[in-house]
Amino acid sequence: MQTKHLLSLMMAATLVAGLSGCAELKQTGKEVGHATKEATTAIGHGSRDAVKAVGHTSKKVIQDIKES
Repeated sequence: MQTKHLLSLMMAATLVAGLSGCAELKQTGKEVGHATKEATTAIGHGSRDAVKAVGHTSKKVIQDIKES
């Protein structure tokens, strides 16, 4: 009889530990996801700005060549 109670107690403790572990994994996943989103957004904005700068400079060079 004591073995059943001990087994039930061990199973309950394992379940509680497992649930808290899942919460930690979920939180870690959220943090990684947000960091990834922020990094890709920063890269995208940097690329967009670089392309705009090159486009404006190219346009100015072409205009200068036409005026010459």
